[in-house]
Amino acid sequence: MKKIVFLNSERIDFDSLLNFSPLERLGDLTKYDESNNDEILQRIEDHDIIITKELPIGKDLIERFPTSVKLICEAGTGYNNIDIEAASKRNITVCNVPGYSTEAVAQLAITFILNLSSSIIPQQNMIKQKDFSNFTKHLKVHHFEVQNKTLGIIGAGTIGQQVMKIARILGMNVIFYNRSSKEFKDPNIRQVSLEEIFKSSDFISIHCPLTPKTKYLVNKEKLSLMKSTAFIINTSRGPIIKENDLIEALKYGEIAGAALDVQDPEPPELDNPLFTMDNVILTPHIGWKCFEARQRLIQLLSDNIKAFNEGNPINVVG
Repeated sequence: MKKIVFLNSERIDFDSLLNFSPLERLGDLTKYDESNNDEILQRIEDHDIIITKELPIGKDLIERFPTSVKLICEAGTGYNNIDIEAASKRNITVCNVPGYSTEAVAQLAITFILNLSSSIIPQQNMIKQKDFSNFTKHLKVHHFEVQNKTLGIIGAGTIGQQVMKIARILGMNVIFYNRSSKEFKDPNIRQVSLEEIFKSSDFISIHCPLTPKTKYLVNKEKLSLMKSTAFIINTSRGPIIKENDLIEALKYGEIAGAALDVQDPEPPELDNPLFTMDNVILTPHIGWKCFEARQRLIQLLSDNIKAFNEGNPINVVG
């Protein structure tokens, strides 16, 4: 029976509601809430399969792994926390779990769009400050329809496509940038250049992975192309946006606002200006944290491990 260790299971089971039986049926499963580097090396001894969730697994650590380790399962879509090259040199397969949070992350991105268009956050802040002028006078905040507005999507993978689907139901026009060519039957979904995304969009939603090529993809130069009435949304990875450049653009009204489920670093420093900006919505990387998505993640992890054990690994990234 294979020995499986989940090194930081609390990252996904923070409320102790998840059912791990799909993984338990595949082998001898051991779970730890958290693990530091020294603990990792102790805890993986004699184990065949490692499961992590956004836990840094670097070259120096992998080079010290016991020969028993044959598979690292990243419990999520992004795998930039694992040194893929180092794992490959040790003949360790690395796989991820794409698609488990597609609906949840897309739902959050659309929620941000609707909140920004209707100024929900500023209105609630006014009430907390005992400012009831929205009720006693004309509306004091910007309020507009999303129908016929242009949504620019960076990254047309499964999540990006789900956002497109919902946006079209809302009557939005969709343009997207993707490294490879993609075609959609809907004439209101068009592939364009990255420059046009920034110039033409009323909302920009980021759905690409973090790689050396996408780090700081959104910077001062790109932000300067945006309309002053436009908003940017990031539910992907924090470092895709150069945060200091974004703060400057928000501070001086170069763009209308931002909604960020991810930051750089995470969690942000408590004195980060983003916390106090009226034109910013911040959430603590909750896009994937819906109960349904997390339970789905466990099932898909078990599918990965089962396929690997049968000699037909799936979702291999390294």
